[in-house]
Amino acid sequence: MTKRYETKNEERGQTPKAVPLTCHGHSRPITHLSFSPVLDDEQYYLISACKDNNPMLRDGVTGDWIGTFIGHKGAVWQARLSADASLAATASADFSAKIWDSHTGECLHTLTHSHIVRAVAFPSQPRPQLVATGGFEKKLRIFDLSRSTSSSSASSSPTSPNGIGSPPPAPSFEIGPGIHGGPIKSVIWSTDLNILITAADDKMIRWWDLRARSCAAKFELDGMVGTCELDASSNPSLSVAAGKSAYFFSGTQPGQLIKKITTSKDIAAVALHAEQRKFVTGGVGDTWVRVYDFEDESELELQKGHHGPIWTINFSPDGKMYATGSEDGTVKLWKFCSNPYGLWR
Repeated sequence: MTKRYETKNEERGQTPKAVPLTCHGHSRPITHLSFSPVLDDEQYYLISACKDNNPMLRDGVTGDWIGTFIGHKGAVWQARLSADASLAATASADFSAKIWDSHTGECLHTLTHSHIVRAVAFPSQPRPQLVATGGFEKKLRIFDLSRSTSSSSASSSPTSPNGIGSPPPAPSFEIGPGIHGGPIKSVIWSTDLNILITAADDKMIRWWDLRARSCAAKFELDGMVGTCELDASSNPSLSVAAGKSAYFFSGTQPGQLIKKITTSKDIAAVALHAEQRKFVTGGVGDTWVRVYDFEDESELELQKGHHGPIWTINFSPDGKMYATGSEDGTVKLWKFCSNPYGLWR
């Protein structure tokens, strides 16, 4: 990937803008982006989900392609990396979630569902042995990967004729049966490992206590949910896009709304930079990235570059850039700091 150089806006008293890095490779709309934490070697990674069925792993700093996870037979709606980036989890329209070895690209587990899987989440642990899923079943499931030796099913059907020699399926259990009134669009595992968060098409955000297996808090949104993500800051917030509003919740106190900001545009995606007190949105009706001041809610910047609506936004774990994924099939990386960084010199 070529280096990008900053344009010079100092004469107008503006912070110099950097040309975004464009990551090609996908052939259909991008549905979800997620960064790993910063690892011991100061490296981090980016995984992208796409309707072309093929999630991709990239170097988080440069956007350079590392590998593609091959095996899904339908659109991939969400993809996440484990805390140590050793595993990847993907949720697909082929009625399955898959767990992958991110170093080799090998599919370690196939978790079969009875409908489209839209969401997947790991607890924040190295080499996690649990994974949560949600989707059109309207069920929040948790699978125990430690009790399955290879690709497995959520059903009791044997994986080979007569079940002879078949590995046992990864057992799963449902949290809050019958509660979700619509497909689950996003699942977030809180920094408190006993709390899971779901965002569903019934316009509800729910916080689930895994110890009690019950809903600890809930919040009704004004519109259909877009993105729902927990940021990587030391004091994390949950950022939710719904209708024309961005909602910011405490990342540690279930159900506690910090702020709701309503704009004139329909918001499909939102991400908060807690330290800079700014947030970034992507809209349904245009192709632009908007940067807002969190305190006074004013629009600070308008970034152009995509050629389709922006469905997903995520800040890098060090907060020095953010990534956007669009209907146009590209991932773009946008510099969010004043000093040289990565390929921006």
